[in-house]
Amino acid sequence: MKLATALSERADIQRRLTQLMSRLNNNAKTQEGEEPAEDPKQLLEELDNLLARLEWLMTRINLTNSRTISDGKTVTELLARRDCLAKRVNVMRSFLDAASAKVDRYSQTEIKILSTVKVSALQKQVDSDSKALRELDEQLQSLNWTTELIED
Repeated sequence: MKLATALSERADIQRRLTQLMSRLNNNAKTQEGEEPAEDPKQLLEELDNLLARLEWLMTRINLTNSRTISDGKTVTELLARRDCLAKRVNVMRSFLDAASAKVDRYSQTEIKILSTVKVSALQKQVDSDSKALRELDEQLQSLNWTTELIED
């Protein structure tokens, strides 16, 4: 099984678990003399099966990520770099939006509001970070489709 397939299955199980929680809650109680729409015992059995499969997948994915090397770094390190780079780009875009927002003055007596940073220079850095993020994400996607999941 490829790593990408395991990641897709993990995401599917996580969606199914969310739906299962709702189904369980909807069938937790019923009016006296009525039957629930679904048998809670079967739903709980499905929950246990899904969680067992999810645990197995998560363990194998993490093991594979920690042992797969690309450009001298493990996939785990690349994922951490991607997540932090994405957070930086997000924070910087928000900051630049605030720094570049115009403040209208209605008369010369009003206080002039100025940006505290050179927006154009920082925008170039954000653009560079965004490009690095896209390239890193492409590298990770490629690894996901070419790496075999460690299953033993």
